[in-house]
Formats: sequence, C-alpha cells, structure tokens
Amino acid sequence: VQLQASGGGLVQAGGSLRLSCVASGVAFTLGAMGWFRQGPGKQRELVATITSGGTMQYADSVKGRFTISRDNRKNTVWLHMNSLKPEDTDGYYCAAARRPSASTSVIQWADHYDYWGQGTVTVSS
Repeated sequence: VQLQASGGGLVQAGGSLRLSCVASGVAFTLGAMGWFRQGPGKQRELVATITSGGTMQYADSVKGRFTISRDNRKNTVWLHMNSLKPEDTDGYYCAAARRPSASTSVIQWADHYDYWGQGTVTVSS
C-alpha cells in the first residue's frame, strides 16, 4: 500500500488549502485515514482523522477551521484547511490504518497507523 499526498503550499494567513491523499495497491477499504503534522525535532501529532464509518477527530487547534473527508471506495482522504494561521506551518503527513479498530480512542495516536505518505509542507505567512 502506498499513500500519495498532495496539495501543500504557501498561502497568506487567512487563506485556504486542500490536502489530498490517495491510497494505492489496496483492494479493500482501509481503516482510519488521517493527517498528522510534524515539525523539526517534534513528535508527530494528530491534525484530523476519519474512520471508514465517518467518525472524525480533530486537534483542538484546528476545530472549526479544518474539515476532513474521505471516499471509502477510492481510499482517498482530503483535508480542507481554512483560516490558516502562521502556526499551522508544518509538514503534514497522510496516514492510514490497514483495518478498522475496535475502539475509536486509538485513532488519535500515530502508532495506530500502518501506512504513511511522504509528507507535504504547508506554510502560512
């Protein structure tokens, strides 16, 4: 399974971006798919994630500004980022779990995920 992320870039504060992530090499619906962020010397932390059943979790810092969505048939996930702030600047990584989990409490943790994309950088100035 490979995850291909795209859509990062440079925008002014207050602007919007949409990140996309497509999973290939998989013939079934993946478990939770989401986005994590990581800066230099920092741990990877959740931005937003969504299960195949539609349960979503967001970091408190992005609630009300970012929206995650997915297409199960295409194993594709999007992150719509609005009202971007300079502090949103980071590397953003797409992630996917191979199978659904029994509990949604684990989907906020990076070690729940089996597959990772190459990362896309989002900068807000």
